[in-house]
Amino acid sequence: MKVILLTGLMAGFFWSASAQTATRSARTNPSTLQDASPESVGMSTERLHRMDAVINDYISKGRQAGVGVLIARNGKIVYHQAYGQDDIDAKTPLKRDAIFRIASQTKAITSIGLMLLFEEGKFLLDDPVSKYIPAFKNPVVLDKLNMADTTYTTVPAKREITIRQLLTHTSGLSYATIGTKEAVAIYAKNRIPSGIGTPDGNLGDAINRLAKLPLMTNPGEKWSYSLSTDVVGYLIEVLSGQPLDQFLRTRLLDPLGMNDTYFYLPKNRQNRLATLYTEDSTKTIRKQTVRFGLSPDYPKAAGTYFSGGAGLSSTLADYAAFLQMLLNGGDYNGKRFLSPTTVRLITSNQIGDLNLGTNKFGLGFGITTERGSAQLPVSEGTYEWGGYFGTTYWVDPKEGIIGLIYTQKSPNSYSDLSDKFKVLVYQAVTQLQAR
Repeated sequence: MKVILLTGLMAGFFWSASAQTATRSARTNPSTLQDASPESVGMSTERLHRMDAVINDYISKGRQAGVGVLIARNGKIVYHQAYGQDDIDAKTPLKRDAIFRIASQTKAITSIGLMLLFEEGKFLLDDPVSKYIPAFKNPVVLDKLNMADTTYTTVPAKREITIRQLLTHTSGLSYATIGTKEAVAIYAKNRIPSGIGTPDGNLGDAINRLAKLPLMTNPGEKWSYSLSTDVVGYLIEVLSGQPLDQFLRTRLLDPLGMNDTYFYLPKNRQNRLATLYTEDSTKTIRKQTVRFGLSPDYPKAAGTYFSGGAGLSSTLADYAAFLQMLLNGGDYNGKRFLSPTTVRLITSNQIGDLNLGTNKFGLGFGITTERGSAQLPVSEGTYEWGGYFGTTYWVDPKEGIIGLIYTQKSPNSYSDLSDKFKVLVYQAVTQLQAR
């Protein structure tokens, strides 16, 4: 659930450029990811190997235990490496097919799941959420909170929450555990799960309780990372008539070949779950044990709570397939998941003049602006996000590049590695895409 700080200021993602990019990607990218040499897609093998020294330096200095990376361009996987150790005590190496807790990377998959139903005419983005989940009718906003006993007063909200506001984190909701101090207190008292390591209970019950609690701001007035995507997950259940895990399995995960992506891992995959690490007060790495009530083994539970905002575990290769589908304009493995026009909508600035750090936000993704592309080599219009335990991804439609770098550590004082990784990927580009 870690919020990735994104760079850039202005909303620079326009309809025409995005539509052209989606069309070009669909035309130039193959149906499925394939291994190839970097040189075949305008990148340098020698230059890509520069990242080996950088990543291994983080590992040798005890800043990370193991790091996994995957780089693809134009549908070709040109670099897929695992560095360091999975278990530093047993000295077992991290493997390329390790399964990682991807936490908030779940959000993109859930958001795309809802957009599948959007294309079927099940709803409009500016519909009030209460049209489908009546408990959200007549929302209120927090006025005053007594922290001593968590009693509070409220005022009526100026408007109802829309589905678009859920997808863009402008709903006025906050987060359990990592949200505002007021929200953390109120949500804890009302047993609202964070979605990570909370396998018990039922999504619908939790969301209907959440709907009756006060918002932190009026809908549409502020970007605030929140449980909005968990609400999106329940909305999928209401609209589809299926539990969220079944819907995502049948409509996205299985058709994309994401055979290692689960809310709760089957027995035959549990031995591939990467070890989770943390830091002590001296920033020395050590294995994570139960922390804030969270067991690192939560993906191995026989859980019933399917968190659309944070619940999945996955591999580099699985998530790359999901991202390649979007880069292809909605097509993968001979199946059309979304129209390129919908991908254009998803990856456009949807928050107007509101700010997310110095960037913008689409329907489930952070969007790099013109200013952001001047601070790191990623192109304007790149969409990205990450997860609480140190997993990060991005898709650059202009250059046809997908990048993923995964660690398993929280907290992490050395998160600058993800930005260095971007630099190391782009310095290996020897030929720009034709515009």
